[in-house]
Amino acid sequence: MTPPPSLRLVIIGGVAAGASTAARARRLDESVAITLLERGPDVSFANCGLPYYIGGEIGERSALTVQTPATLRALLNLDVRTGTEAVAIDRPGKRVQIRAVATGETSWLPYDKLVLAPGASPLRPPLPGIDDPRILTLRNLSDMDRIKAVAAVARRVAVIGAGFIGLEMAEQLIHLKKSVTLIEAQPQILPPLDPAMTLLMADELRTHGVELLLDDAIAGFAPAAADSGLECQLSSGRRVTADLIVLAIGVRPDTTLARSAGLALGPRGHLQVDEYLRTSDPDIYAAGDAIETRDRITGDPVSVPLGGPANRQGRLIAGHLFRPAATRPYPGALGTAIVRAFGVAAGLTGWTEKRLLAAGRAYRTVTVHDNHHASYYPGAKPIALKLLWDPADGRVLGAQLTGLAGVDKRLDVLATAIVGRLTIDDLAELDLAYAPPFGAAKDIVNLAGYVAANTRDGLVTPCDTLPADPAVQILDARPPGLVRKYPIPGDVSSINIPLAELRARSGELDPARPVVTVCALGKTAYFAARILAQRGFQVSALTGGLRARLDPRSPAKLPTL
Repeated sequence: MTPPPSLRLVIIGGVAAGASTAARARRLDESVAITLLERGPDVSFANCGLPYYIGGEIGERSALTVQTPATLRALLNLDVRTGTEAVAIDRPGKRVQIRAVATGETSWLPYDKLVLAPGASPLRPPLPGIDDPRILTLRNLSDMDRIKAVAAVARRVAVIGAGFIGLEMAEQLIHLKKSVTLIEAQPQILPPLDPAMTLLMADELRTHGVELLLDDAIAGFAPAAADSGLECQLSSGRRVTADLIVLAIGVRPDTTLARSAGLALGPRGHLQVDEYLRTSDPDIYAAGDAIETRDRITGDPVSVPLGGPANRQGRLIAGHLFRPAATRPYPGALGTAIVRAFGVAAGLTGWTEKRLLAAGRAYRTVTVHDNHHASYYPGAKPIALKLLWDPADGRVLGAQLTGLAGVDKRLDVLATAIVGRLTIDDLAELDLAYAPPFGAAKDIVNLAGYVAANTRDGLVTPCDTLPADPAVQILDARPPGLVRKYPIPGDVSSINIPLAELRARSGELDPARPVVTVCALGKTAYFAARILAQRGFQVSALTGGLRARLDPRSPAKLPTL
């Protein structure tokens, strides 16, 4: 005889947070009655893979269906109800009102514990013409199917928003041989990153035929006058005609149900939760894109709509329900994220310089460049790393990377370093895997630690901008050929003395005047600064090199080593 349920657990929303809660709960307790409600037809799917099916990199749609209602019932003994919307929560009565999407029929479902995992909805601002059926967003499999169907007959596509989803969509649409325009209101792609760390990716997009329109917001849509297309009207007055428009300008937490139930929300509408992901009602938990958690470094409130944290949160909720003594509090989020466009990857973890400046928090930063494995081994690809740390104790606060290979490996190392509260000295001493096909004896993570320590210890004085003071001598330490091909941007007067000649030619510089050394990527400028400093010059080195000073809206190719 089947024993009566020990607890009635109702989960609203599937995919990452809801499905992981249900799966972990079943593994911990066979007797609990678990009901999983999902408004759409799909309860567990790989939403991060949606763009890659649209572009054909994932060939089978079924590959995105992690679990079906039937497999969840069979494997986990869940009561899975797709096409079922939760419309109200009766907190005193501990019940949820549900509505069948197909029929509109409503009923009440009792619970002992309730988990909210509604996710977030793509933003659709109230702009003129926004309701045209050719303007689509991407959240689920149904959205994916609509975009793929329209893209099949479209020739021109406009992607609004150059964040992670926007870049993935632009790449995949180019794979489909479409004419793609990527429109971004900020003056750079990938707005979460610092501007210099987006330049290689922007150059790669342009190389593959993506037209970038930066620093220009969408103002509205209207039928095109010349043909049957749809016109994107930009704030600059520019107009872009497309047959398909993909909106990728961000997400909004889907917390209407929680608000109606009187649960506490943060200033941006996210559900507020405690360290065990309980809402203001202790019998209601929440996880995923709809919640506000804590920054892992500072403890400040933060929302991180990513699949990794959502899965971990679901697991934690189940653990706290059935093994509370063995469950650690949720530690917060770093927001580690990575994106690929064609041959270039870019990612970040922890705090960026933009965030630190906005928060008024003290920090220091270096940018270093190297190859992803030993330079003498065939196939070495360039990679750049920007490191941010606390000047008080050297603790790592954040990092960003971009390059052609090896970005994910270093990003994971640095995310682990932040969680472990490592310092720049610890980075310098990390014992990382080395063989010529995989890395270098001095990995770029070690290199970043060395350069940061050199800066802290006064071996180099960093300079973040080229000074306009005519009394300052600008020493360009690059070979003459690179200087001619890639002159210093702007009307800057400089002296070109290649590094190999500097010891013999340092007399060409005035020792009474300060010097700023520059090169393409920063390494040669540091070497030049050390030579001059030991000859009595007041010298600083341009951090990150000239590449970091290019305008991200410029279509010019970027200088290399």
